[in-house]
Amino acid sequence: MIRDDAHCLDTIVVAKKLKTDLNQGLTVDEAKRRLEDIGPNALPEEKRRGLAELFLDQFKDFLIILLIAAAAVSGALGEYVDAAAIVVIITINAVIGLVQEYKAEKAIEALKSLAAAHALVKRDGAVIEIPTSELVPGDLVLLDAGRIVPADLRLIEGTMLKVQEAALTGESIPVDKRPDKVFASNAPIGDRQNMVFKGTQVVLGRGLGIVVATGAATELGRIAGLIAEQKDTKTPLQKRLSAFGRQLGLIALAICAIVFVIGLLRGEDLLLMFLTSVSLAVAAVPEALPALAAIALALGAKRMVQINALVRRLPAVETLGSVTAICTDKTGTLTENSMRCERFWTVQTSDALEALPISAVEEDIAWRWLAVAMALCNDASLVRNSIMGDPTETALLAALDETGLDHEAIRKTYERMAEIPFDSSRRLMTTVHTMPHGGLVSFTKGAVESVLACSSAALVKNGKTALDSKLILTKAEQISESGLRVLAFAMKHHDAVPANLSIVENELVFLGLVGLMDPPRPEAFDAIRQCKKAGITPIMITGDHPATALAIARRLGIAQDRREVMTGDELSELTLDRYETMAKEIKVYARVSPEQKLKIVMALQDRGEFVAMTGDGVNDAPAIKKADIGVAMGVTGTDVAKEAADMILLDDNFATIVKAVHEGRRIYDNIRKFIKYILASNSGEIWTIFLAPFLGLPIPLLPIHILWINLVTDGLPGLALAVEPGEKDVMERPPRPPKEGILAQGLGIHAVWVGLLMAFVCLCLQAASIYLSDMHWQTMVFTVLCLSQMGHVLAIRSEWQSLFSQGLCSNLSLAGAVTLTIVLQLATVYVPLLQSVFKTQALGPWELIICLAASSLVFWAVEAEKMLKRRKRCI
Repeated sequence: MIRDDAHCLDTIVVAKKLKTDLNQGLTVDEAKRRLEDIGPNALPEEKRRGLAELFLDQFKDFLIILLIAAAAVSGALGEYVDAAAIVVIITINAVIGLVQEYKAEKAIEALKSLAAAHALVKRDGAVIEIPTSELVPGDLVLLDAGRIVPADLRLIEGTMLKVQEAALTGESIPVDKRPDKVFASNAPIGDRQNMVFKGTQVVLGRGLGIVVATGAATELGRIAGLIAEQKDTKTPLQKRLSAFGRQLGLIALAICAIVFVIGLLRGEDLLLMFLTSVSLAVAAVPEALPALAAIALALGAKRMVQINALVRRLPAVETLGSVTAICTDKTGTLTENSMRCERFWTVQTSDALEALPISAVEEDIAWRWLAVAMALCNDASLVRNSIMGDPTETALLAALDETGLDHEAIRKTYERMAEIPFDSSRRLMTTVHTMPHGGLVSFTKGAVESVLACSSAALVKNGKTALDSKLILTKAEQISESGLRVLAFAMKHHDAVPANLSIVENELVFLGLVGLMDPPRPEAFDAIRQCKKAGITPIMITGDHPATALAIARRLGIAQDRREVMTGDELSELTLDRYETMAKEIKVYARVSPEQKLKIVMALQDRGEFVAMTGDGVNDAPAIKKADIGVAMGVTGTDVAKEAADMILLDDNFATIVKAVHEGRRIYDNIRKFIKYILASNSGEIWTIFLAPFLGLPIPLLPIHILWINLVTDGLPGLALAVEPGEKDVMERPPRPPKEGILAQGLGIHAVWVGLLMAFVCLCLQAASIYLSDMHWQTMVFTVLCLSQMGHVLAIRSEWQSLFSQGLCSNLSLAGAVTLTIVLQLATVYVPLLQSVFKTQALGPWELIICLAASSLVFWAVEAEKMLKRRKRCI
């Protein structure tokens, strides 16, 4: 097979075997046909559970099994109506559980499809971007630094190409790739320098390869085998909720056992007490908590896509609310990423000019070579009359266009022969070109300090002059003080392309400086203000000049003076302990290498900060991975950065991070509201039945009542709370401590006192109905307990804001769920068929009025609690 011997064949032979045109690539139709024949370029995944399996899983819970057994016993003893009712309720509960799980799985599936990696391929002669799953053998794939190799490729071209193959071979050092080499058929995987393999990472250079294997046929696929590793999708919150539910379940079972024993001692019917105890246990255990948390997180993640934040890992949704510091890049994130050349300077110019002087370009060799360097030491290109490429490089070409210079003509005159791509450690880029009349010339651009370190002279109108580094640095400082990014250019003549390209960047002739402005995004101003109000510290990290970084930081309100700025050189001289003592005051990091970002994240975490870290490059990945919330750029970000991230910004916009934090806080608030609601409701049911015997009252509710209340009050209202809008102060309070317990901030106390209040109202109503009047006490208790929970769910929509100021229509889902629950409850009381099932009796007008008034007491009590909170806020 071609996949096994591609490394020992010439590229022309490989292309012939795969029936691929090395210039045009596959046709779109041929690629489609091959995809249908071979299948997607993806490793096999474990088969997903079908609807039938998901439905049956709903009956695996021990308490549900016990309830089914209880229904069987009831049927065997002739209690057919009770048995049928229990079975129906169990089935409805299972259907609701099925819908919840199915929704959660579908939401997560949709997120996975959105997060799918993409590849650049050449088809029909045009370069297009497609999902990696659509790659087929024979496709021509373009590679550049930062991309994850999408399939097994036989390289056709490669420029300074290095690939990290540790994921496949264990080799820790990046491997040089040589497309022109042919290797023996038995060469080990790690020695096949003309091949790149699926799952490895391009760390330097560019390349072009032909796909020889996809999916399970790749080397990675062979290692993975036929079974995809099943991943645990439970978030830390879900795990805590599951553990909490188990603990609560044990307590509930103990209470149920006590109720069962006391009932028998009072002479109650054995079957009745058994069914009551089991039903109470089922009602008391909040088995829906983990499922509803999963739905809230998944729905929140889907909603985040609408604000251009793609969540790759669900825990990120939960933990966003804890972020205390956001470390963000400047370019493209805080700024528009649409650079514009604002200043131009050569050594003989007194002041920097606002535009390239066209007359000087024609007459002055320094200006002319600077213009040529801007056109040639540049990877941007003209595509369909639009300049495409890196924003800095497109700005250089745009400046030439504005001056009337034809950069395309310059490029045709000076053909590129070799290049040294930009590298963050060198902070330089160099290209080598032919001269029209013979010989070669190289142009180097990069950071001012880096270019000066490689230069030995400067170019002026009349030729070379001595290099005055101090003058150049002073001028660069002046240009950058107004918030401009400064690039330096230099050149060197050669007789031939050196065998060792590294010597090209020595003994350069300095040409001049270009200052570029990337203005702040308009929405960034408000986003920074929101961060500060929310107790979140925005920290700018950039490779730019300190003065440039500070100028933008001042405009945005991130920092005000030089004492809040630290450079990469200053950072490298500090020990971690020493730096940690200073980190609190630093708001801007300039001239920082991607490797130093990791040190910044670690120091902030050691100080107790909960850090969100943005990045786009290969070398940003360790810091993104180390951060509590890793954020990758969706537009400019490399595949490696995206793989390491928890969240991807689809628009590379800082304001989107702040919106995501707002959404994360809202989602966590809503999960807490559901926990508060379900715990108070369950405790109300438990206290009502548990305390009745001690007060000399009969068991207030039948098993069917308990199961019904559990069914209609937990499901729809709980789901509706997941879409509750954010509170007005959601971004005006400090971040939530990441280790904060589920019952923190008085949630546990609230659940206990509200549950006791529900029980108190129900038991008082029961006693009054029995001893003071001849009313339908059991139906009234049944109705009051159900409706009290509806009043409670409406009252807890906000921690402090009154329902009357919120308005019922601000969450139509919840209003609908409450209305439906009330209608269903009244149906059990007034519909004759349901009366026989639920053992209820029609309530008279006064009985119904009393029930409505009694059940509203919980609502008014919680509203009073919120009023006290509002008064405290005003003090």
